[in-house]
Amino acid sequence: LQCGRLEYGFMRVRCEDCHHERLVAFSCKRRGFCPSCGARRMAESAALLIDEVFPKEPIRQWVLSFPFQLRFLLARHPQLMGQVLSIVYRTLSTHLIKKAGYTKASAQTGSVTLIQRFGSALNLNVHYHMLFLDGVYAEDDYGKQRFHRVKAPTYDELNTLAHTLSHRIARCMEKRGILERDAENTWLTLEEGEDDTLTQLHGASVTYRIAVGPQQGRKVFTLQTLPGREDKADSSSRVANHAGFSLHAGVMAEAHQRDKLERLCRYISRPAVSEKRLALTANGQVRYE
Repeated sequence: LQCGRLEYGFMRVRCEDCHHERLVAFSCKRRGFCPSCGARRMAESAALLIDEVFPKEPIRQWVLSFPFQLRFLLARHPQLMGQVLSIVYRTLSTHLIKKAGYTKASAQTGSVTLIQRFGSALNLNVHYHMLFLDGVYAEDDYGKQRFHRVKAPTYDELNTLAHTLSHRIARCMEKRGILERDAENTWLTLEEGEDDTLTQLHGASVTYRIAVGPQQGRKVFTLQTLPGREDKADSSSRVANHAGFSLHAGVMAEAHQRDKLERLCRYISRPAVSEKRLALTANGQVRYE
C-alpha cells in the first residue's frame, strides 16, 4: 500500500506565522479498500458530526440488521435501501415523540445514519447505524425549543419495534413486487438479467462463501470464540430479534460525554478493512482477525 507514505510523494506545508513545516504524504485518490484513506475519512466525518451537527444532548445508537435475503436485495437495489431507511426513521422517530408525550405536529427529533455494507468478517452485510437524539424538541410556553429526554427503551418496546419494522419493510417490498407470498411461503422475485457476475459475488459474500477461484462455492474458513450465554428472559436487554431482523439500542452517550460520542461517530464511519487486523499465516494465506 503506497497511500500516505512519504517515499511515494508528498507536499511541504508551512505555517506563515510560526514557520513550522510539515510533510503531508499524498493519498492514493482511488475508490476501494484503502485503510489510510478510510481512516482519514473516518476522522474527518467524526469531527464534522461533533463540531457542527450534534447538539449537546444525549445521543443513543440504534443498530438495525436484516435477514440474509434482504441484505442481498438491499445491496442490489440502492434505491430500495433509501426507502427502507425512510420507514425505519419514521418508525423510530414516531416512537420517541409518542414516548415523550407529544405528537408529530408538536415535536421533532433527529438522527444521523451511516449505512454500512460490510460485516466484521469482510462479508456483505448491509445494516444501519443510527445516532438518534435520546429525546425530542418541542416549543415551550414562550415559543422556545426545549429538549425533552425520554427513558431508555425497554425490551418489550424494542420487541414491538422489531415486529413493526419487519412488517412495514416486508409490505413495502411486496408493493414493489420484490417479495411475493402465498399462504405458506415467502420468496424473492428477481428481474430477468439480474443473474450477472455482480449478483453472484453478492450472493457469495452474503453467505460467507468463496466467490472466485479454484475453491469457488466453499465456505470461508473462520475461527470464532464461543458466544456468551444469552438470557432471553432478561427484561433489561437492549436488543430484540424478530424474523431475522435485529434491533439494538444499548449504547448511548450523555450530553457531557463528547469523547464517547466522538468514538461512536468514528465507529459508525470506520472503513471496511483494518490494516491492523490483516496478517499472513505460515502457509502464506491471508488471515483477517
